[in-house]
Amino acid sequence: MRAFVTGSTGFIGSHLVADLLAHGYEVTALVRTLDRARTLPPGVNTLSGDVTKPTSMRPGMRGADVIFHLAAWRAVGLRPKDYGRMRRINVEGTRQTLELAGELGIPRIIYTSTVAVFGHTHGQIVDETYRGNGLAFASEYERTKYAAHYEVAAPLQQRGLPLVIVCPGLVYGPGDTSQLTRLFRLYAHRRLPVMIGPDNALTWAHVDDVAAGHRLAAEKGRPGETYILAGPALTYLEFFKACERATGLPAPYLWLPSRLADVMARSLRGARLASAELLQNLAGLSYLARADKAKKELGWNPRPVEAGMPETIAWLKASQS
Repeated sequence: MRAFVTGSTGFIGSHLVADLLAHGYEVTALVRTLDRARTLPPGVNTLSGDVTKPTSMRPGMRGADVIFHLAAWRAVGLRPKDYGRMRRINVEGTRQTLELAGELGIPRIIYTSTVAVFGHTHGQIVDETYRGNGLAFASEYERTKYAAHYEVAAPLQQRGLPLVIVCPGLVYGPGDTSQLTRLFRLYAHRRLPVMIGPDNALTWAHVDDVAAGHRLAAEKGRPGETYILAGPALTYLEFFKACERATGLPAPYLWLPSRLADVMARSLRGARLASAELLQNLAGLSYLARADKAKKELGWNPRPVEAGMPETIAWLKASQS
């Protein structure tokens, strides 16, 4: 099987490349610069290109059995001047990639969306049939992924593109460089006695499980369908208690109320929008979805936090960045 992967040097993408190689795939990885290809495992074919420039992807896509489109700019706390660039990558880049795959007649296409397209689920654990209103998102990233999902990918599915959409929840594990990992690093070094937002709730999936879910979607998923790849649904308080049981590291012992984050976010709007966006994501929000469909149809089986976090903590302790 020949696979073409965008976003190959990203967190999920790099683990997906390793998973595909381990299962006998021939992988061509799209990289923005060949220098970034150094982070990829041996045996990968690389192509320098950009998802907003279809001609740069054409040579690598041609003849592929499956396309995995993971490339996106994921960031919370962006300055407004960066919103246009994020939309070009996350929305127009998705349109360019998927339309090119259709033009080339690729038989199977996997697009990586996110549980965040559902928005704040208000404590409800939703499934693939749920539709958020797209108006009350806490970040520009969520807005652009919503647009890519519902304005680009889903309509292409309806027009017959052999496209499977996967929606990961929060993804953790070795190699992550997101803002959340900075928080985990503090925890790993026992420097997180205080946290805000005990009732913020997410689904927590190990990156290797999410990578395997992408491959399973390519092998077993039904074109035209969406599969949620969400791990256990836990509040921040429940998550850190699970980490404490698994690692012996004490969970934060003082929890500030989520409403404090909301008050602080409101006070910063207009003056420091980036900081306001970061705080808004701690203001009692829940991004909860169930993976029953992926478990039943794909045979996907995510590990519990107690099994995934010890390895992550070990990596955080070993890396000093």
